[in-house]
Amino acid sequence: MTEAAASRKDDGSGGFSAPEEEADALPLFILSFAQRDELSLLASRTGWKPVAARSLDRAESRYLGSLARTALVDLRGLEIDRTLAVVNALADAVEASGGAMLALVDDIGAPHVADLVAAGATHLLDGAVTEARLEAGLKAADKLAARLIGSLAASRNRHAVQRSDALFWRWNGAERTLSISPALAKLLDLMAPGVDHSRWTISDLVRALDRRDRAGAIAAIRHAVDELMPAAFAHSVPGTTGRRLVQHLYPDSRGFSGEVEELDAQRRPSARDRDPMTGLSNRPAVIRWLDDMQAAARQPVVLLVGLGEFDRVNSAYGRLVGDAMLTRVAMRLTRLVDAMAQRDALVARLTGTEFLIGLAGDGGGLPQLERASLLAQQLIAEISRPFNAGDFLIRLSGRCGIALAQSGDSPEIILRRASNALADARRGGPQGGIRVRVADNKSRIVDDDRLHNDLRHALDSGQIQILFQPQYDMASDGIIGVEALARWQHPHYGEIGAGALFAVAERSDFMLPLSDHIHARALAEAAAWPEALGALRLAVNVTAADIAEPDFLSSFLQLVDETGFARERLTVELTESGLVEDLDSAALLLTQLREAGLAVAVDDFGTGYSSLAYLKALPLDYLKIDSSIARDITGSGRDRIIVRAIIDMARELGLGVVAEGVETEQQLALLARAGCTVYQGFLRSPPITSEALARLMEEPKSG
Repeated sequence: MTEAAASRKDDGSGGFSAPEEEADALPLFILSFAQRDELSLLASRTGWKPVAARSLDRAESRYLGSLARTALVDLRGLEIDRTLAVVNALADAVEASGGAMLALVDDIGAPHVADLVAAGATHLLDGAVTEARLEAGLKAADKLAARLIGSLAASRNRHAVQRSDALFWRWNGAERTLSISPALAKLLDLMAPGVDHSRWTISDLVRALDRRDRAGAIAAIRHAVDELMPAAFAHSVPGTTGRRLVQHLYPDSRGFSGEVEELDAQRRPSARDRDPMTGLSNRPAVIRWLDDMQAAARQPVVLLVGLGEFDRVNSAYGRLVGDAMLTRVAMRLTRLVDAMAQRDALVARLTGTEFLIGLAGDGGGLPQLERASLLAQQLIAEISRPFNAGDFLIRLSGRCGIALAQSGDSPEIILRRASNALADARRGGPQGGIRVRVADNKSRIVDDDRLHNDLRHALDSGQIQILFQPQYDMASDGIIGVEALARWQHPHYGEIGAGALFAVAERSDFMLPLSDHIHARALAEAAAWPEALGALRLAVNVTAADIAEPDFLSSFLQLVDETGFARERLTVELTESGLVEDLDSAALLLTQLREAGLAVAVDDFGTGYSSLAYLKALPLDYLKIDSSIARDITGSGRDRIIVRAIIDMARELGLGVVAEGVETEQQLALLARAGCTVYQGFLRSPPITSEALARLMEEPKSG
C-alpha cells in the first residue's frame, strides 16, 4: 500500500476518507480498477481530497456521498464495452450534481472515445499521467463544474434533473416524526392500507428501498446527522427497472429534509444543448425546440434580443466583467419570462450578445404575437437598467426582433426572419427598438402607446389588483407578515406583473400616480382585514421617485392614518429599481419614517445600483435578499459564500434578513442555516388575495 493509502482508513465501502489535514481541499471522486492508490497520491499532491474506489458497485451512490463535483474515472486497459459501462454508471449522478467527469483513456483518437463523450465524459486525458498533466486536467474539469454549478440553469433546476417538490420528506428531530409527501410515499409503496402514516420513521423509509441500496442510504443519513452537512444517496425505484432517484439530505436546527430528484436518461438534457457560460439553451436546442413546436402546429413566436454597446464593456472592464454581464442579462431575461408564466417557453443564448426567447403559439398567431410585443418592451426596459460592477455602473442597451412562424417554416427560416427583424430594429434608431416580422419582406415598429393609454384608464376601472405575498418566520414557520404586490388585469393581454407594470408606468411618466394608487389600495384593504389577520405586518414598496417628492413624508403618513392601519405594523421597503441620487436626503426621510413608528427595509438587495452604499448610508431595520441571490445558495461553493457573506454582514449591522423567492426545501434549509430570519416564496404560497390569506391563516400547520 502506498503512503497516501496508508494515511487513509477504509470507509467500508471500497473508498477511503481523507486525513484531517486535507479538510480544506476540494473532494475528488476517483474510480480506478487498477491504480486507485497511485491516482489518489497524485491527486492529493495537487491539492485535492481524494475519495477513491476500485469497484463499480454503487459507484453512483459513492460519488454523490463524496460531495465531489468532479469525478476522475480511469478507463485505461479496459475493453471498449467496459469503458462505456463505467461512464454510463456515473453520468447521471455527475450531471445531476452539475459536475464534470475527467476520463483517463489509452488513446484520445480512438473511434470509441466519441461515444464516451456522448455518454457523459466532459474531459479526456491520454498518455502518461504525471502530476503536472493530471493537475491541468483536473483544473480544466473543475472549472467547467464550477461554471455549471453556479450558472443560471443550475440555480433553476440543477441542469440535469427533473426536480419535483412533490417528492419530498422531512424529519422533525424534536418530535421524532417523519413527514413524507404523498407522491413520494406512493412511489416508494409506503401507502399500504391500514398503515399509520403518523408513525413513519427513518427506518420505514430505508426499508422501502431495495436491499442493495440501503447501505448507501444509511451512510448518507448518518453523515447528515453526525456532521450536520448535506449528503446524498441514489437508489432504484422499488419494483421498477432502470428508474432511479437521488435523494439530497439537508440538515438544519430542527432536523433535516430530503429532496428527491429523478434520474431519467430520456429526459436528461445533454450538456451539448446548453451554453456553457450562462447555462441557457444553445442554438442546437433552439432548432430542436422549433421543430417540435412546428410539428405540433403551435406556430411559435421568436424574440431575438441583441445587446448594444457591449464592446465598450469588454474594452473598459475586461472580458471577465463582460462575461459576468452576459450572465446577469441571462438572469434578468429568464426572470421576466418566468414572471410572464409562459408555458413551454424557451430562453437561449445564440451568439455572443444575442439572446432568444421562444414562446409556444396557441394556434391563433395574433394574440401570442401581441403578448410577445409586450414581453419585448419589458425585456428592453430590463436590459437598460444599470448593472453594478464593483464601484461602477454599467449601462447596456437592447434591440429586439420578433418573428412569427408560419405553417411549414423550417427552424432556419424562422431564425432568419427574427434576425432580419433585429437588423431592422438596430437600423431604426431609438424609436425603432423593437421590430416585428410576420412575412419575410417587411417589418413593423411595435407601438406601445396603447399600453400607456390603457394604464391611465386602469386605475379608475379597477384593473390594478393588490395581492399579498405571505412572509414566514424561519423558526416557527408561521405567517408573520405580507408584502403588498400589484397586478394589472389587462382586458386584452391578461395578467401583467408588477415589474412590467412599473416599466410601462416609467416610460409613460405615470410612476407617481401609480405608486400612490397602490399604496392607498393596499393600506385600505389591509385596514379592513378580519381579526384573524390583525397581527400581521404589511410591507409596501416605495421607489426612488416616491421619496424624492418634497411632500412624500407628510402625505404618506396622512394616508396611513386615514386608512386606520397601525403604523407599528407597517414596513416601507425601498426598491432598488431606481437609483437614489441623494442618499443624505433619503437617510433623513427614512429616519423620520422610523421615528414615526414605521419599519424601513431595502427590497431586492443585491440586484440594484448601489447595495453597499445603501447599507452604509441608510437607516434600516432589515434587508430583503433578491430571489436570484437567494437561489444561489444551492449553487457552487463560491455562490454559497457570497450569500452567507451578505447575511453575515446584515446581521453584524443588526439587521433582519428576509429571503425572497424561496422555491425548494433545499433553499430553505440552507438559508436557515446561514441566518435568514424570514422568508417568502412559492414553496409556501404565491401572492394571494385577502380572502385567500384569511383562509390560509385558518389552516392547521402541517407537521
